[in-house]
Amino acid sequence: MLIVISIMFAGFLVGFLLRKKDKVSKYVDVLINSAIILLLFFLGVSVGINEKIINNFEQLGFEALMLTVGAVIGSLVVTPFIYKFILPKNEK
Repeated sequence: MLIVISIMFAGFLVGFLLRKKDKVSKYVDVLINSAIILLLFFLGVSVGINEKIINNFEQLGFEALMLTVGAVIGSLVVTPFIYKFILPKNEK
């Protein structure tokens, strides 16, 4: 865990030092999007390899769908209140 926090802190320092360079920011955005796509791909590979998940996919899929629908509905209900009551007016 200390390694993960150290890597994150090192990234923070590099980002802080390079924060005024627009070109670096664009490359970092591309790298982040690429890393996320790769992570999603390997997550899919991991799920595909796991026999237990594949054998219970129908049940897990239904539960995952219900969790997703609940999260979307909860976000849609709560977000307007946050914008109206919690965020300062200049951040809207």
